[in-house]
Amino acid sequence: MIGTFGGALEARKINASNGRLRAEVRGEIESDQGVLVIRRVHLHYLLDGVEQVRKIVERVHRVYADKCPVYRTLRLLNLQGQPRRKVLNDSSAKAGSL
Repeated sequence: MIGTFGGALEARKINASNGRLRAEVRGEIESDQGVLVIRRVHLHYLLDGVEQVRKIVERVHRVYADKCPVYRTLRLLNLQGQPRRKVLNDSSAKAGSL
């Protein structure tokens, strides 16, 4: 997922390389008849220094998932939860959600 999003940003000349784009991922696991299964996935993207191109990043964020093989696979499996992304500003302080 991060590769698809990063590639979409790079295609628009937004630098997502060298650790500028990162992801925090948390899965919620439950027991289904004694078998552990992933029920929900929570995803947070972190991108340094995007204030000047925030509108472009937000637009890419809105549309990239439909082109992402992993996201579409998880959606087909009907995992619950919505990906939430956060952006870091130039000083690497959390600036809010995308």
